[in-house]
Amino acid sequence: MEQKELYQQAVQLLQQLIQTPSFSKEEERTAAILAGYLKQHGVEVHQKQNNVWAFNKSYNSRLPTILLNSHHDTVKPNPGYTRNPFEASIEEGKLFGLGSNDAGGCLVSLVVTFLYFYEQEHLKYNLVLAATAEEEISGREGIELILPQLGEIDVAIVGEPTEMHLAVAEKGLLVLDCVAKGKAGHAAREEGINAIYEALQDITWFQKYKFQKESEHLGPVKMSVTMITAGTQHNVVPDNCQFTVDVRLTDAYTMDEVLETIRQNVKADVKPRSTRLKPSSIPLEHPLVQAGLEMGRNTYGSPTTSDQALLPVPSLKLGPGFSGRSHMANEFIYLHEIDEGIKLYIELLEKVIK
Repeated sequence: MEQKELYQQAVQLLQQLIQTPSFSKEEERTAAILAGYLKQHGVEVHQKQNNVWAFNKSYNSRLPTILLNSHHDTVKPNPGYTRNPFEASIEEGKLFGLGSNDAGGCLVSLVVTFLYFYEQEHLKYNLVLAATAEEEISGREGIELILPQLGEIDVAIVGEPTEMHLAVAEKGLLVLDCVAKGKAGHAAREEGINAIYEALQDITWFQKYKFQKESEHLGPVKMSVTMITAGTQHNVVPDNCQFTVDVRLTDAYTMDEVLETIRQNVKADVKPRSTRLKPSSIPLEHPLVQAGLEMGRNTYGSPTTSDQALLPVPSLKLGPGFSGRSHMANEFIYLHEIDEGIKLYIELLEKVIK
């Protein structure tokens, strides 16, 4: 197909997806649409739960593989919506609808880019396309579920709205539940050990501590105490104070290194909710990045978390749309962004895989 036809099909496919609710864990219908579209174009499709994937026709296990990945689940509509979030209407060059920007425009652009290369032979890389579920909730039945079925992957392009600039690093997320211990006593007497005061020492450390190394693209590790709970009534010295810390990780430290530093410096019991959402990056010397730079794209570090955090390979976040529109009321993507996204995806890959 010519790129003009690819663009037209991408817009039509995106309208179908928008018109079909696909909240996280409820993506059955959009998975069926995506699988049906690929089958209609002669692609052998694989599916596990609500995840759909396919390999290029000349797939060769001896070649390195590039994963093209984006998600088809959405968040619930923002309460501020004044439009029907599932209408998929086009006005003044904008395609409106829930998931249009995050990450429907990226997904359909990657789907038609995959079709562009699907039957081509003598490529230097394999391509595997994965349209996955549960990204918005970092669920365990999304990209993680099918990674073993995708074969050995060498690098990934993750479709998220970056205005087609190169997000070469992404912050990871570590949420910590901390418990400071004290000893109960009557507030009127000099007895007990106030767990709130014990917690304050640790909270002050989280506020003031600076990790020595900074990431070139992501800056410093950022720690924020975001919730605190203590006490049962006004006249009882609390023996327990619970607080939550949001830690935004960078590629300057491993998650284990950050966790060990925290535990060495605070008295509270520290328990991570999950260690799955790791920071990610791709070397600037990688051919994909170099190709993007040749095309005049900029590099930057992304503060938002995506399925990159779950991929154990170098990955590049790249896609049409603007991150600031994600999850907002009356979400939209410009049609020209989809057109540009397809062209730039194809140009980027042609520089690397041909």
